[in-house]
Amino acid sequence: MAALINTVYSTKLSSLSNAFRTPHLASSFSRRRLVVRAAETDTNEVGAKAPDTAPAESGSSMNQILGIKGAKQETDKWKIRVQLTKPVTWPPLVWGVVCGAAASGNFHWTLEDVAKSIVCMMMSGPCLTGYTQTINDWYDKEIDAINEPYRPIPSGAVSEQEVITQIWVLLLGGLGLACLLDVWAGHDFPVIFYLALGGSLLSYIYSAPPLKLKQNGWLGNFALGSSYISLPWWAGQALFGTLTPDVIVLTLLYSIAGLGIAIVNDFKSIEGDRKMGLQSLPVAFGTETAKWICVGAIDITQLSVAGYLVGSGKPYYGLALLGLIAPQVFFQFKYFLKDPVKYDVQYQASAQPFLVLGLLVTALATSH
Repeated sequence: MAALINTVYSTKLSSLSNAFRTPHLASSFSRRRLVVRAAETDTNEVGAKAPDTAPAESGSSMNQILGIKGAKQETDKWKIRVQLTKPVTWPPLVWGVVCGAAASGNFHWTLEDVAKSIVCMMMSGPCLTGYTQTINDWYDKEIDAINEPYRPIPSGAVSEQEVITQIWVLLLGGLGLACLLDVWAGHDFPVIFYLALGGSLLSYIYSAPPLKLKQNGWLGNFALGSSYISLPWWAGQALFGTLTPDVIVLTLLYSIAGLGIAIVNDFKSIEGDRKMGLQSLPVAFGTETAKWICVGAIDITQLSVAGYLVGSGKPYYGLALLGLIAPQVFFQFKYFLKDPVKYDVQYQASAQPFLVLGLLVTALATSH
């Protein structure tokens, strides 16, 4: 869930996108075979230069705790540990669990069900998403040394052994909670554990060589989108009900919108990605084409789901979803399509709450 439930929204209400650059490919691919190179002429136009040092005086303590750009430099090791887990990326996973519980149709506002959901959220957010973010920062230390040299790992604020220890503690903690949830739910087959294990593996191959899915814009961003949308949804639904093939297909389709959300976060890293050979979509296609791919993935996916809901006899849910798509399109033109680097935060903060609500509408539709 890191991928699974982590990995699956930067995704990122605002920094949602920062998050979880984070969910099985059985074969090893050559980056050259996967890379699609298009016009690279306008990538030079965007390269936002990263400062050589962190703005320690003006840096925000809140940004530091949330793990987002503009953070104040810290020496307190526990604050640095929290920063590495990027708490700003937890809400999409937590929300995914809520959607899965709603889609099950079996969640009740009892003390036991609320407690189960909270444990599932802890597994998906702080543990497995925290694991995903920490391991991603570890394997991104060379890129961060270019884009954000003041981050904890490239700046030397935290040691190699401390990072590796944190990765293992969060991974084992998340898998342990998954086992607890399977026992608590009375599962004969440990479905939540395997979801967590699969998501954790996806998070690893997303960030680590030799596969390093993030080297390819299409594979990496879809892995991230599914981690933030599908995996936590599946965990929440499996906890309170049964996963069905139609729900699996529907959530994987929704993950294409998550791919679009993940692309938003790539625009600010063009310079470092290009130097390190990572073929993010803005690097491969140029910013003009990539920004339209981004909004197309987000909008077409939601329109398709709305059409599916109307066609399956749930017109009110479909119309509600359409109503939530309209403000997203408005903010795309107001912010993102004007300048995806300058206005990425404003766009995400304005548009993504409507996408999140659309997920819940879809979940409620599948429960009836």
